[in-house]
Amino acid sequence: MERSAASLYLCSTPIGNLDDITLRALDVLRDVDWIAAEDTRHSRTLLRRYDISTPLTSLHEHNERTKSPQLIERLLAGESGAVVSDAGTPMLSDPGFELVRAALEAGVNVVPIPGASALLAALVASGLPPYPFYFGGFLPRKRGELRARLESLRSLQATLIFYEVPHRLRTTLALAASLFPDRDAAVARELTKLHEEYTRGPVHEVSDHFARVEPRGECVFLIAGASDDVARGEVNDAQIEAALKGAMEAGKSKKEAIKDVASFLNIERKRVYRISINLSAKG
Repeated sequence: MERSAASLYLCSTPIGNLDDITLRALDVLRDVDWIAAEDTRHSRTLLRRYDISTPLTSLHEHNERTKSPQLIERLLAGESGAVVSDAGTPMLSDPGFELVRAALEAGVNVVPIPGASALLAALVASGLPPYPFYFGGFLPRKRGELRARLESLRSLQATLIFYEVPHRLRTTLALAASLFPDRDAAVARELTKLHEEYTRGPVHEVSDHFARVEPRGECVFLIAGASDDVARGEVNDAQIEAALKGAMEAGKSKKEAIKDVASFLNIERKRVYRISINLSAKG
């Protein structure tokens, strides 16, 4: 491979199945002077598989700011380098942004090497509209911040995509079910690996499934975007009733559910209260 001096390559790597590496990525990883890896132990497994002996250096969230100037100096001295994350495309919820920004400011040539991406793999097989979409990375850990983030996206007319870890998936799904009970959703689990699995359906059904089945492996969580009527605040009584049911099934008191649904759907609280009375009458 013919390379340019002072080039930084952003190499996508497999998200599970090691056969998903591209030929171009292999050429780059063999030819550069060094590889900056999120976890050198993890990346070494891939390099051994393809008999690549390029030196590795660590670049992760805790050292990126201090390490980047050192790597920029090496690039400006004529070396070439590659950035890899543990899996997928660098910088998508992984380190690399600080280094890339510094490289561009220093006049270094930055070259993407496309390849595997968990969010795109999950999106195209989810059954949800592939565009427009919104990628939110990992959601906040604190419940209040998580609720605020999801509520802030309630009127967005785009498929919502998030990464989530198994031990937080149930909490995220339960909260999403209280906010978007009947929107279509999907959870993609263990993509490209032996136990790859999709769970699809309305958010409340997906939440119920994982309340019974312990989630395992890395997950991508997708939710359908707002329909035209929700985006405009034009909702019918059935939608309000479904949202109330979802909120109360998620543990909210009737008063809390009314407040949350009114805020979520951008409608008057007294309308939600009236429907809650009818809901109580139904038993």
